[in-house]
Amino acid sequence: MVLWASASLLDLTDKETREKLSLWDRRTDAMAPLTEKQMDSVLELRAAAETLSVPAELPIEDLCSLSSRSLQSSFTATVPASTEDVLLKGFQMLDMENDRIETAQQFFSWFAKLQANMDQDNSVKYRRTRDDLNCYQEQCDAILKDVSAALEHLDSLQKQYLFVSNKTGTLHEACEQLLKEQSELVDLAESIQQKLSYFNELENINTKLNSPTLSVNSEGFIPMLSKLDDCIEYVSSHPNFKDYPVYLAKFKQCLSKAMHFMKIHIVNTMQNLTSQLTKRVRKSHISSSYTLLDEIHQCYLDQREQLLSPSITSTITDLTNQNSKDHCALVRSGCSFMVHVCQDEHQLYNEFFSKPTPKLDELLEKLCLSLYDVLRPLIIHIIHLETLSELCSILKNEMLEDHVHNNVAQLEAFDALVKQMLEDVQERLVYRTHIYIQTDITGYNPAPGDLAYPEKLEMMERIAQSLKEEQKKQMSQEPMFSDVQLEDPDGRRNSNAASSLQTSISPADLHGMWYPTVRRTLVCLSKLYRCIDRAVFQGLSQEALSACIQSLLKASDIILKNKTQIDGQLFLIKHLLIMREQIAPFHTDFAIKEISLDLKKTRDAAFKILNPKAVPKFFRLNSHNAILEFLLEGTPEIKEHYIDSKKDVDRHLKFSCEQFIQQQTQIFVGNLEEFLTKVAALKTMAIQGGPTYSLSQQPWAQPAKINDIVMATYRVMKSKLPSTLQSMSLYLANRDTEFILFKPVRNNIQQVFQRLHALLQEEYSGEDLQIVACPSMEQINLLLSVNK
Repeated sequence: MVLWASASLLDLTDKETREKLSLWDRRTDAMAPLTEKQMDSVLELRAAAETLSVPAELPIEDLCSLSSRSLQSSFTATVPASTEDVLLKGFQMLDMENDRIETAQQFFSWFAKLQANMDQDNSVKYRRTRDDLNCYQEQCDAILKDVSAALEHLDSLQKQYLFVSNKTGTLHEACEQLLKEQSELVDLAESIQQKLSYFNELENINTKLNSPTLSVNSEGFIPMLSKLDDCIEYVSSHPNFKDYPVYLAKFKQCLSKAMHFMKIHIVNTMQNLTSQLTKRVRKSHISSSYTLLDEIHQCYLDQREQLLSPSITSTITDLTNQNSKDHCALVRSGCSFMVHVCQDEHQLYNEFFSKPTPKLDELLEKLCLSLYDVLRPLIIHIIHLETLSELCSILKNEMLEDHVHNNVAQLEAFDALVKQMLEDVQERLVYRTHIYIQTDITGYNPAPGDLAYPEKLEMMERIAQSLKEEQKKQMSQEPMFSDVQLEDPDGRRNSNAASSLQTSISPADLHGMWYPTVRRTLVCLSKLYRCIDRAVFQGLSQEALSACIQSLLKASDIILKNKTQIDGQLFLIKHLLIMREQIAPFHTDFAIKEISLDLKKTRDAAFKILNPKAVPKFFRLNSHNAILEFLLEGTPEIKEHYIDSKKDVDRHLKFSCEQFIQQQTQIFVGNLEEFLTKVAALKTMAIQGGPTYSLSQQPWAQPAKINDIVMATYRVMKSKLPSTLQSMSLYLANRDTEFILFKPVRNNIQQVFQRLHALLQEEYSGEDLQIVACPSMEQINLLLSVNK
């Protein structure tokens, strides 16, 4: 195909070549302009066609000579012997081995492609070198950029290191100064404590001298006198101390009291000796008569026991059967029966004898014991706190105070019975109270209705409101007699009813609306207060209040999850207020002292002695003996700490109120506080050497952005303030309490807007302030005052 194309091209005559070229000129005029090299080739070919006389048919062997004359180029390489190979290779390089060259246009196209490939082959190594150099230049630029960034980071690290180093040095110096001051204060405290020890002994000496069990013969009396002499000597030698005359006079007063005790002891001792000597003289004369009277007394009492025992046992059995379901009535009737028995027996004894005998009380104690043996099994099986507290009241108030204290001589035996029975009832009451606290307060599982807040309060408020309206209707429908009667005797009653209607108790304050654990705790404490000793009551009250607080915290969390956060917080605040108010009338200290054993030193000493390095120290005969160190350093410490449940209520109440105030402040002005915090951080960075700033140019601090924040805050306040105050009124139901609780929230809101106004005046122009459109303080105060 290639040979045919070449032959057909060479067969063109001069005339035909000119026609072809002219046609080519017309076609190229309409086409894109040729390159300079293509134009040179065209001109050379045109010149060759004009000067060359091509015969009609040329042999294939003359193609080389034709090509060499017509295709003049800058190539100096010799043409291969085979023209067919050259043309075939050229067409293959241009992907035209399957195409035909029939026209001059096709030939020039092939020639242009051939020349372009030759130019590209000559410049490929230069382009490759240029590309490599460009790559190297980009890598060098990247390395320079990384080096610059690394230098900037190193500069920043160096500044931070210097800042931390300076701060650390300052902190180190401050710590050294504090340690020095601490050492000086410790030395001063020890010196003061050493001097105060003499003055502190005054209270101990006074306590010992005022003790009813003090005896001159006791082991501590003589050391107390020695210590008193030392204190008087020390105080006398330091007349420059404060209150020197007062303490010296008190010490001398104690010395006088001690000397008075010694005088009394000596006088009593001498009188006792005289009395004993006198009795020894008389004893021989009266011993026989006293022995005969004792035998008569014993005979009389034996006969009375035989007569009384069956009847008393029968009466107690009848009373037990009659009051088998009413323990209080049984105790009251049984004790009253024994009071009459004791009084009657004393009166009967006095009819026969003029001199008393202790054997009568022994007999009456034995008879009273029969009642105790019947009542005690019943008492230790009572489970109701109400019954136990009522039994305590019967035994303390009705029996001891009303009967025994008014007739001590005749009811001495009955007094021992009542006291023993009262101890059993109190012990049972304490035990059942512990169980009640664990099961009904600590282990209380609330029902859905117990946690239905605020629905319960809203329902009760609607009921109370409807009752008020009905009462007002009834009052308005009553006939008025003012025209007939000048004074209405029922007028005062109506006015009292109206005032009581206005000051009616809120549903939140009703006893039945309290959370069950609060109601149970307060009822339990009210029953225990007058039934048991104060120390026992303090321990039980602390346990009950702690359990009640934990149950309230648990219920508050459940309400917070199921309802809203404000419902859970106000529920907790209201019930803590109720607890604090209700325990105030108990005139007792709710603090208890707990003693714990600290074994830290023992553990550390045991680790030391178990160390293999300590084995050689077992046999040292000095202060470094390992066993001796364990005995001296491993002594456990006894620590005392006080737990005050009343303060615990106050602490939880304070924390709940602070949490409520913080949460409400965050709801109303949280976005503004966040914005002001970012501004403060930006200012701090600038003060500490950071870059200067223009607040209005910051994307997040532009006037339009601030306007969005302010308007959103104002809308939240306007929409949520009424509901918040309504919830507070519903739960707290006390205007003073509501005002006290909401006052910090209102102050926080006002402070945030004051800070915002100051920032806007400082950082923004008048136009910016118009764009921000921040409400004035008067508008904020008006909004808050309207929603009080």
